[in-house]
Amino acid sequence: MSALKKTVLTVLAAALLPVLTAAPVLADDADADKAQDKQPKPPAAMSTVGGTLLGKPGTQVNLAPGVPVLPKKLTGRSWIVADAESGDVLASHNAHWRLPPASTLKMLFADTVLPVLPKDQSHKVTTADLAGVGEGSSLVGVKEESTYTVHDLWMGVFLRSGNDAVHVLSEMNGGVRKTVADMNKHAKELRALDTHVVSPDGYDEKGQVSSAYDLTLIARSGLQKKDFREYSSTVRVQFPGEEKKAKKGKKAPKRETFEIQNTNRLLTGDAGLDPYKGIAGVKNGNTTNAGSTFTGVAERDGKVLLVTVMNPSGEESLAVYQETARLMDWGFTAAGKVKPIGELVKPGSAGDGTGKEAVGDKESGEAGGDGGTDQAGLGDKASASSGSSGMGIAVAITGGALLLLAAAVFLVNRRWPLPDLVKRLPGR
Repeated sequence: MSALKKTVLTVLAAALLPVLTAAPVLADDADADKAQDKQPKPPAAMSTVGGTLLGKPGTQVNLAPGVPVLPKKLTGRSWIVADAESGDVLASHNAHWRLPPASTLKMLFADTVLPVLPKDQSHKVTTADLAGVGEGSSLVGVKEESTYTVHDLWMGVFLRSGNDAVHVLSEMNGGVRKTVADMNKHAKELRALDTHVVSPDGYDEKGQVSSAYDLTLIARSGLQKKDFREYSSTVRVQFPGEEKKAKKGKKAPKRETFEIQNTNRLLTGDAGLDPYKGIAGVKNGNTTNAGSTFTGVAERDGKVLLVTVMNPSGEESLAVYQETARLMDWGFTAAGKVKPIGELVKPGSAGDGTGKEAVGDKESGEAGGDGGTDQAGLGDKASASSGSSGMGIAVAITGGALLLLAAAVFLVNRRWPLPDLVKRLPGR
């Protein structure tokens, strides 16, 4: 080989070495690739809320030496792994793809309505309360002319994904139409801009969509509420049965109860699937249009992760839970090693430290465009997390009197605590 050729090869090798070592590597899996090929392609441009990389189609992750590769058998159309407390997004795949959410939308319903209705409030169910429940809906067994507490109904929503319980609570909130409007308003406040609500229970409706990013954002907000954490982490409970009227001249029979169990299989386990260590909620769903969807939260060694998976195409049993578990395992291993690709933004009411309502927010388009795997290399820059610029603006406008207030708001929103998240499940 001539000296010139050797020189050229040496230069090329030197130039390519940083690229080869910096580029992220996915675990090779032919079945996952085949499953992905069968799926519709995501839009070429999606919302950039939380960071520009989150708006790109395909898998986004920053891998470096010491960071584990992503797991095999990831077939979800969309998924995301995020730190529940700091809000850092560790990895994602089509994070802002607007897809049918199924019953994971009940997280938004709960986050919206939970603060409005006292848990000890009672309600006697009428025929009108259940009139709008869709055919084939999941039901907990709410009966007309029977009385339930708000607490009972929320257990029915979270454990059995009961659309009947959702509709009764919606009527107590002023009706389904008002509740849908409240939910859309709350989604906007959370900056969950991929989300559009048509039915409060997540039942398939034209135009009803959300995204893995939004569902994770919504779950994070809901988990700040003690009751939300309690309901989403309850494994089983006794639910009130039908109230039977007393026969003439006799005392009414004692009201019976029946056990309901949470349908979150990472919480309860199932054939071939053990309960996930550290799991503490949140919500699962399944409809014809949405396929299987799931958002889960788990804690391990002081780290709390949120993972959402939407519509996996894998043929393995309980695929949405299997893929969530793999992503959680990866997230706990990668946490502290992988550079975030974006963030879960703070609610719009809290601001973003820039003085703008929502920088880079864009409505995503219809499904289409190139799919592909567009992964972020080490040179890509994720969206910057909230900084102290908001404090400077506050001081400049109002003077030093608001400095402490601005600092307090910044600290609260910089890291969202999740108190007592897993204390109710010490063995998980």
